[in-house]
Amino acid sequence: MTFGDLRIDSPWWLLLLVLLPLIAWVQRRWAGGRPALMFSSVQLVRGIMGLAKPKSGALLGFLRWTALLLFVLAMARPQWGEGTEKIRASGIDIAVAFDLSGSMLAEDFQLQGKRANRAAVAKEVLKGFVNDRPADRIGLVAFAGRAYIAAPLTLDHDFLLANLDRLEAGSEAIEDGTAIGSAISAGLNRLRDLDSESRIIILMTDGQNNAGTVAPLTAAEAADLLGVKVYTIGVGTRGVAPMPYTDVFSRKRYRDVEVNIDEETLQKIAGQTGGQYFRADSQRKLREIYDKIDEMEKTEVEVERFFNYDDWFPYLVIAGLALLLLELILANTVWLKLP
Repeated sequence: MTFGDLRIDSPWWLLLLVLLPLIAWVQRRWAGGRPALMFSSVQLVRGIMGLAKPKSGALLGFLRWTALLLFVLAMARPQWGEGTEKIRASGIDIAVAFDLSGSMLAEDFQLQGKRANRAAVAKEVLKGFVNDRPADRIGLVAFAGRAYIAAPLTLDHDFLLANLDRLEAGSEAIEDGTAIGSAISAGLNRLRDLDSESRIIILMTDGQNNAGTVAPLTAAEAADLLGVKVYTIGVGTRGVAPMPYTDVFSRKRYRDVEVNIDEETLQKIAGQTGGQYFRADSQRKLREIYDKIDEMEKTEVEVERFFNYDDWFPYLVIAGLALLLLELILANTVWLKLP
């Protein structure tokens, strides 16, 4: 949540502000119904019945509730933008759809001279692509049997790459399958309302659509209507690929699996939306594909962005603790009261 130079990182904590007046009212009702001291006769206290209520209690209460208010604001993580810079950007919003199906673990690629699986190589090349476009909003859609948003479109590429590192192909927590149509739809849902010079989806997969509720060509028609180009990349060598597995003695073994990339459908998706289909059978080829997309998708515009945010969290916490400490000192010294 952003208001000019001010950004609220966790705005949901602000809902606690609604509870503070309610808690104060309940406390007042509960405390107001109990006598502080009891006497056998009002005659004993007749001389002090006319005394005004001291203002010390109100001040101590003010200190306490102000401290609670500061703590709630601290949890919301307000941040202030420190300066802006004008940069030359491509004006393009990019959603990358990353296949996490089990077949992406096939080790038919080389990475730094060693055998590597498709997912690891695709991650490495994608990181280079992201680093080459620092001023573009880039998001990440992960998909296997279903699709989900792994990172929203953002200029915070460190956050994006951290989420990319957490993705694991073939994880037991992921429903296996290849939902190409759902992946495109998830990307469209993030791009549809954005006002930018160009909006594109880069879809990487090594299989064919066999899951999800949206047909790939139906999703492609929707992308075409929304003016979103889809670049499709078939990842994997042709023929067969070595798939690792663990035998009964916990030794790593390999078995050959067929590579079944539905190139015809991927070509139709790209053609329908004005994109292009590529086939990557090596790390070098995949890097060349991303370089080509990088060259094709450039529209120079000048944008202004914040390059640093100052987090107010520690200042608010320190101020709140100081008020609580002041209340504690006053309540036990200057305004000490009977129990």
